[in-house]
Amino acid sequence: MHMVIYALVEASTEDEALSTGKTVFDRLVGADPHAGAVFDYYVCFDEEDTSVAGKARWGELPTAAPVDSDDGQDLLERGWEATKEEFERNLDRVREALDELSDEEIMRDEDLARHAFHQVGAYDGPTIFLYNEYANGIRHREQLDRVLEESEELWIVPADVHF
Repeated sequence: MHMVIYALVEASTEDEALSTGKTVFDRLVGADPHAGAVFDYYVCFDEEDTSVAGKARWGELPTAAPVDSDDGQDLLERGWEATKEEFERNLDRVREALDELSDEEIMRDEDLARHAFHQVGAYDGPTIFLYNEYANGIRHREQLDRVLEESEELWIVPADVHF
């Protein structure tokens, strides 16, 4: 499956932002020898030579945008809303499982209950859409606000990832 994720990186130019963003995505796909793979591969929106990912799948998105620009605010909102919706969807599944299933059924992962528990607690992966420049998933609003406040030259870089 594919999804668009976003790296929030400090940079002074678009090229620097894209380069730093690719470093983040490299870590998330395990290209960095000190990082485990969270996703299979990624395609940034500057790449033209693919017919199944990036622009070919999602249409035109900025390669990178300052967070305080209109494009940057749009990308940030998309990333935050997607993270929030996935968390709420999985939290509802957890609540349903606790109300409707026995301990044994949850232990057997009936209705993928244990998977939902895991997704609610995930630090990265398919339920997290925003990452800081260290490839750490941004899991809640206070964490996002802290990242936004700590940099004066913050850019957002989207990438299509496969998992």
